[in-house]
Amino acid sequence: MAVTGVSSTTSTASSTQASTTDAKKASLDYDSFLTLLIAQMKNQDPTDPMDSSEQISQLATFSQVEQSIKANTNLESLISLTNLNSAATYIGKTVTSADGVTSGEIKSIKWASDGVVATTVDGKAITIQEGIKVTSS
Repeated sequence: MAVTGVSSTTSTASSTQASTTDAKKASLDYDSFLTLLIAQMKNQDPTDPMDSSEQISQLATFSQVEQSIKANTNLESLISLTNLNSAATYIGKTVTSADGVTSGEIKSIKWASDGVVATTVDGKAITIQEGIKVTSS
């Protein structure tokens, strides 16, 4: 049984929600690859079994896919922590949202599904994203 190809698309996400979606896509690719490999082994011709070098090559590919997924997961975690640490420097500073509507002195920072969210002293929420304006209080 011939397998024509397996492809994987990986992207770096800027928000937790997008990262989670990408991780699910990568996980599906990983699961699909495993399903294909098992199906191929189950359905191979008993009179002409898979060459052992082909099997080792496929298992090596399987291992590479698994390692790539783990590396991407670790990289996403590192990016998230870096973003959160960078955003923590905004505490005590005045931040204006990208659209210019919300502004205030930052009291706290939290990680939410849509990224890093800063809470002002007045209780307003400002998403830390491209286009915000930060000034010293």
